[in-house]
Amino acid sequence: MSDDATLIWYERKAPFYTASGAQGCARDLDSFLDRLDPDAYILELGCGGGHDAARMIERGFRVDATDGTAAMVRKANERHDVGARQMRFDELCAQGEYDAVWAHACLLHLPRADLPDALGRIHAALKPGGLHYANFKLGDADHPEEGRDLLGRWTNLPSSDWLKDRYKNAGFQLIDSQTYRGNGSDGVKRDWLAFTAKRA
Repeated sequence: MSDDATLIWYERKAPFYTASGAQGCARDLDSFLDRLDPDAYILELGCGGGHDAARMIERGFRVDATDGTAAMVRKANERHDVGARQMRFDELCAQGEYDAVWAHACLLHLPRADLPDALGRIHAALKPGGLHYANFKLGDADHPEEGRDLLGRWTNLPSSDWLKDRYKNAGFQLIDSQTYRGNGSDGVKRDWLAFTAKRA
């Protein structure tokens, strides 16, 4: 389910990646947290250097921070002491455990064929009415198909409609969405789709 070359890239680049000044809290984090009850329990997928998890804890939430690479987990705990643990998307097997699932710039590394399974696992892990945030790089005229980015990481590059259909098929109700222009770590500027969905 996870792309080995992408995981290896993050393992090797963790020291530089987590030291980057660009690794501050995600742009939509606080607005997402504002939607949650004060005692919400949040699963973070792809926690990276732990910045977002640290912000969640600072705001009083309970957090289960996870990442698919051991090096990122170590960095998150060294830098922010967030209690991060290693878990790939295909290892998520919780049932109705979390009030929210935060997945900033990580599900975009799954092959498209594997995304429905991951969405099903996220849906199952949420309590009824639980919220899920994710953002994805969108395909465009110059990059219409999934494949490796300039850094060698797998990127699924879906269309907005394709992505929304997969979430609907997984049992999610779309609450809010926004398309914006942004750079990835590979320096390529493209459209992104960020959205919040709810488990019905």
